[in-house]
Amino acid sequence: MDPPRDGPAGRAVIVGSGLIGRSWAMVFASGGFKVILYDIVQQQITSALENISKQMRELEKSGMLKGMLSAEKQFSLIHGCSDLKEALEGATFIQECTPENLELKKKIFGQLDLMVNDDIIISSSTSCLLPTKLFTGLKHVKQCIVAHPVNPPYFVPLVELVPHPETDPSTVEKTYALMKKIGQSPVKLTREIDGFVLNRLQYAVISEAWRLVGEGIVSPTDLDLVMSDGLGMRYAFIGPLETMHLNAEGIKNYCERYREGMIRVLKTFGPVPEFSGEIEQKINQAMCENIPVEDIPKSINARREWRDECLAGLAKLKTQMKFN
Repeated sequence: MDPPRDGPAGRAVIVGSGLIGRSWAMVFASGGFKVILYDIVQQQITSALENISKQMRELEKSGMLKGMLSAEKQFSLIHGCSDLKEALEGATFIQECTPENLELKKKIFGQLDLMVNDDIIISSSTSCLLPTKLFTGLKHVKQCIVAHPVNPPYFVPLVELVPHPETDPSTVEKTYALMKKIGQSPVKLTREIDGFVLNRLQYAVISEAWRLVGEGIVSPTDLDLVMSDGLGMRYAFIGPLETMHLNAEGIKNYCERYREGMIRVLKTFGPVPEFSGEIEQKINQAMCENIPVEDIPKSINARREWRDECLAGLAKLKTQMKFN
């Protein structure tokens, strides 16, 4: 690989060229970064670059391409590499995007630890592995952080920043500033917690959804409608705490009005579901009526593309509304 010139914003290395890695590469390129997409298999890199090029052209055609540069210029900032040491040359930021396997990730961070200098930031896309499990014992632990995106990161800007107990505060601040620079919406966690914030909220919703369907209160299809045409419409623009604030004369007034009712309802919540058995079969059957498993991956990919188009449109609408 010929050493590419750095983009005006700097150089980022994406470790892993799967769905999340490809999306991160596109996000960094949209922010003007030179991107090195690393993987151990050259064919995987080639396939990823072809996919990225196709996506960028389609996004530009539909007016959904992020950033100020054209699709052609953004794609020119992305290069593949199957040699990790070579990929790291001149890099200022690493975003790891390998499968959610602790031993695999620890092996990769161990390799990175031997190759990086004292300035580069090492970030993981993990959705559930704690920083203490990933980074403890590394020589460069002060430069390590979890930057957990929401799938797909190109269309959903939230990034959870989760430090290791030994992560230097400057690493958090630099990562926060970088994420803002490339158009993401970072949030800082003060310390690690199992599930981080997004998945703890998500699992709370999934858990109660599972119980309501399991108890025959509502069908799986109607349950999803409660979110997509109800709560989800509000939460696309404001969170649960601001919703409380606006649904009364402020938070204090909301609590005065609804405190007893909230506590009463919450006390009726059941135990954590097993997510198996008859309820699993019931929900699976309902989902498969619209997205048949016999057609996987065709049906799943078609629905994902529709979802991504919706997310892109929503992101565009939110941006327009911020400037109006």
